[in-house]
Amino acid sequence: MENKQFKIIPYIPEYAEQTVKMWRDSKLKAIGIREIHSFETHIYFLNNILMKEFIVELAIVNEKVAGMIAYHQSEISQLYVHNHFQQFGIGKTLLQRAKGTSTGRLILRTFEVNKKAQRFYEKNGFTVIGRGHENEENLPDLLYEWKAKA
Repeated sequence: MENKQFKIIPYIPEYAEQTVKMWRDSKLKAIGIREIHSFETHIYFLNNILMKEFIVELAIVNEKVAGMIAYHQSEISQLYVHNHFQQFGIGKTLLQRAKGTSTGRLILRTFEVNKKAQRFYEKNGFTVIGRGHENEENLPDLLYEWKAKA
């Protein structure tokens, strides 16, 4: 069996292609729709836009990108775990890192079609506080909130 131990590191551009491939593959499996942006545009977004607004961290297994998160004190923008590395605690570990640096409240959005993500977030203390479809895919989504226990 493959070693599923992982380490969390700050994002570095040397991992850009692996990160974007993992992100696109796991998103496709989660929502069944191909990414609307080109691979190159997605790398540009990661390196030049997401990095400026959020802390981006990677979960690494055997020098491969197994997951990623982009967050700041009040929001999680992106959280993806490679399809082959789900159920090993990577998503929960990444989520804990965001909770640990939060103001005590985090929000995030997930697609309504992504039932697996909904179960994950609800299991980890998030509740639905809104619904919409303000995303590039124009799919119904859910706005989740987590509040630290007082």
